[in-house]
Amino acid sequence: MTVRERLLEAATEMFYAQGLRAVSADKIIERVGTTKVTFYRHFRTKDDLIVAYLERRAAQEREGIGQAVDLAGGDIGKALDLIAGGIGAVACSPGFRGCPFINAAAEYPDPDSPVRKVVDTHRGWYTSVYESLIAPLGLPDQAAVVAQLVLFRDGAMVAGYLGDPAAVAESLSRGSRALIGYPRD
Repeated sequence: MTVRERLLEAATEMFYAQGLRAVSADKIIERVGTTKVTFYRHFRTKDDLIVAYLERRAAQEREGIGQAVDLAGGDIGKALDLIAGGIGAVACSPGFRGCPFINAAAEYPDPDSPVRKVVDTHRGWYTSVYESLIAPLGLPDQAAVVAQLVLFRDGAMVAGYLGDPAAVAESLSRGSRALIGYPRD
């Protein structure tokens, strides 16, 4: 593994567990056992490392959601169930500390910061997934429905602190299906 990858691995673990602002570049450098010169050769600023961390998390989520949509084979209800199941499993896993993007937005409120731009891009991607998913239904006010689906997803991420994966997944699936009028088989 390259030094850059080791820095990103350490940052991923530490940022998620402790918070973006709580973890200094020095802590990451110490954890990896490298130097400041090496760190800054790979990441110009700590914010650049945070952006790389969030982009990595976004790629992982996109892969998982993409697999769920592909596996559903065009069945909207099945796609919603698979997405809900995946979110429930993640949201209730040991060490879960909330959505890394919602957490990042809380720590970086400036909409012009590079960190916030990654958050906004990822949320835009989620919006486009739901838009594509429900487009065949021809629902009136699709934008409002999509916004509600994203809100349900956000709520499931918070509920992960409080419940078990099956209950979170079931609630998310049931709410999503009810919203779009897509009953269970």
